Amino acid sequence: MLESVTELNNLWSRMLEQVKIEINDPRIFDSFVADSRLHSFDSNTMVVAVNSSLAVRILKSNYEQSFIKVAKELTNQSNIKIKFDEIDHLKTLEKPEEVKPTYFSSSIIKSNFTFDNFIVGKCNKVAQQAALLIASNPGKFYNPLFIYSNSGLGKTHLLFAIANYIKEKDPKKKVLYCSSDDFIAEVVEVMRGTDNGIKLKNYVAQYDVFLIDDIQLFASKERTGDFFFQVYTRLFNAGKQIVITSDKHPEQLKGFEDRLRSRFQDGLTVEIEQPDADTCYEILKAKINASPINIDSFDEDVLRFIAEKFSRNIRNINEALNKLLFYTTSINPTSRITMEVALEALQPLINVKDSKQKLNEQKIINVVADYYGKTPSQITGRGRPGDITLPRHICWYLIKTMLDVSYDKIGASFSGKDHSTVMSGVKKVENELKTNTLLQNAVNDIKKILKS
Repeated sequence: MLESVTELNNLWSRMLEQVKIEINDPRIFDSFVADSRLHSFDSNTMVVAVNSSLAVRILKSNYEQSFIKVAKELTNQSNIKIKFDEIDHLKTLEKPEEVKPTYFSSSIIKSNFTFDNFIVGKCNKVAQQAALLIASNPGKFYNPLFIYSNSGLGKTHLLFAIANYIKEKDPKKKVLYCSSDDFIAEVVEVMRGTDNGIKLKNYVAQYDVFLIDDIQLFASKERTGDFFFQVYTRLFNAGKQIVITSDKHPEQLKGFEDRLRSRFQDGLTVEIEQPDADTCYEILKAKINASPINIDSFDEDVLRFIAEKFSRNIRNINEALNKLLFYTTSINPTSRITMEVALEALQPLINVKDSKQKLNEQKIINVVADYYGKTPSQITGRGRPGDITLPRHICWYLIKTMLDVSYDKIGASFSGKDHSTVMSGVKKVENELKTNTLLQNAVNDIKKILKS
């Protein structure tokens, strides 16, 4: 049995060459045989499609044995049968190809999100390793893999990375990615029909890997949750790999049935934590390297400033970088991106981000100054008397650790102290706190006052 169109065509081309010799009549060949084709070859029967009912009669009556002789020689089969039929008749017998339903049409796997460009730091190393393990051996280890974190920390990037890795390494594996919004929309739509979503369930079940993003959106959606439970169970029992992302740990998900939350914890649950400044710095550099701007155009303190100022969310880094690139290429073109340029470009974002922090920074300065019997202006001023140094460093330490303000921003509030000076002061306090009991008590007292 020949399975592909190419195989059928190759065999028929060789047969026509021999049949033309056997018939030995160019007019008969050109009229009845030249435009024929091998429609199918199942078991020992060849079905030959010809152009008319007259061709069927002429070939069957006068040339059938010539075709059989050639077919036996080329296939090494002794019991070959030939059946001639009109091509139009054969077309009516062919079943139209069933059009498979298309779901999740807007949930596209983005090819530019890979493991290669996922920046790994202490905050996300475990999640990255788990995702890579799953991608290397889908369905073999932890099922499901449940990844949770605050928004904008790389969960969706890892889903795409898993999908792209599998597609590259094992193209036969079928991977389905969908957002929870799309899943909900599809369930709502199919439930309006009469098949209870059977086609949708079958559609998902054909995939080897199922990736679903932001499962927390299913909260309190009873019908969607029940439908997903059925899909999940079917995939899980078939050994298909499931990867789920959420903004919360499964135990913290509200509005979910216990049976669904417990399923989420059947495999491995990993967290992506808040990125540290160093990881954000590496992410920022990677994004600049992927942009049209040469990273050498940036002053180092600009990179550090953006990484620290917008470190709570990678999307914030994207927003800041895009705004800066737009400003320096379209609004105020420049070949050198200095701190002055960056502050000017990012001022709207900084103002929004700092609107709440300014009050808290001032509160820290006021409380520390009062605790040590100083005035706020003495703490933030340019003077460097010995009895000011410690409370000033404590202010820097508390503003950095409690508010996550950048070293540059802290320095700007303290008469323009530079990045390295503030960093050094914070490090001194951190080191002293390890052994200095008096300092530990002072910092704890100040924190209690600030929180009261």
